[in-house]
Amino acid sequence: MEFTAQQIAQYLGGTVEGRADASVHTFAKIEEGVEGALSFYYDPKFEPYVYQTLSSIVLVPSSFQPSQPVKPTLVRVDDPRMAVARLMTLVESMKPKRSGIDPQASVAPTAKIGKDVYIAPFVVVEEGAEIGNGTQLYSHVTVSTGAKIGDNCTLYPNVTVYHDCIVGNRCILHAGAVVGADGFGFAPNADGYEKIPQIGIAVLEDDVELGANSCVDRAVMGKTIVHRGVKIDNLVQIGHNVEVKSNTVLCAQVGIAGSTTVGEWCTFTGQVGIAGHISVADHTTIGAQSGVPGNIRKPGQTLMGYPAIDSKLWLRSSAVAKSLPDMAVELRQLRKELEAMKAKLGE
Repeated sequence: MEFTAQQIAQYLGGTVEGRADASVHTFAKIEEGVEGALSFYYDPKFEPYVYQTLSSIVLVPSSFQPSQPVKPTLVRVDDPRMAVARLMTLVESMKPKRSGIDPQASVAPTAKIGKDVYIAPFVVVEEGAEIGNGTQLYSHVTVSTGAKIGDNCTLYPNVTVYHDCIVGNRCILHAGAVVGADGFGFAPNADGYEKIPQIGIAVLEDDVELGANSCVDRAVMGKTIVHRGVKIDNLVQIGHNVEVKSNTVLCAQVGIAGSTTVGEWCTFTGQVGIAGHISVADHTTIGAQSGVPGNIRKPGQTLMGYPAIDSKLWLRSSAVAKSLPDMAVELRQLRKELEAMKAKLGE
């Protein structure tokens, strides 16, 4: 598939600087550009590559002022990162989709299958399950009894959606993701632990993406719910009865314990841990490896550390922490000197 600079500019609402008929058929990072590739530039530290790249077209900010001659054709746009994302989405959407049910798939007679669905070999769709129009189920996906998958979803190999759980429209579930496994509920007794039945469900609303080997547990009662537009990275654990509100981002290895509510437009970076039965306010950003043991009530904060505190305070505290061993030695010496002075004054 090939596009000219003029076509790209028209699609993005940008302007061309250079050859309007320059064409591209692939994407490349600006530092790895080749002829026929489209690249983008947004970070000043990569400016030297604008003059060195072999890419045929480079997306640049509208305000960019070259300090040297530029070989590739430039397309000026407001936000090059957003622009290249739009172009990549366009290219992906133009790729032909598979359809049909492979003879080696197992589809129950009572399952409802929409139009233009692809069901790969070794997929299992159980009794009463529903698969929406245009959805793609790759090998070894299991959609259990009564589960519902919306329109235009993609479930990659080895995804499991447990019984009665719901996945909305345009969701992407990457390999090994699990929706609706039992929440971690056990009651201790004299003989060990008695399992608490988990009779609720798990729900993913529209436009949710769930990373590889991530898990959204079913509720004890009611629903575990991931709202519209939430993006979840690989190896994330969402416990039973958690609610994650719209457009929140959860990066790799985040863990959220049961019955917690996470607000809209939050960002939890890698390995953040959230305690159970608490709430996190909208627009909260939490730095990597931080722990949140209690409620965050004020929206719009950026927090780090354990327990998570204001990120600037945490950075200052971390700088001091490096000096603590020397400070401890100095404190012990000062104590000795103070005791000696007290003894001398006492005499």
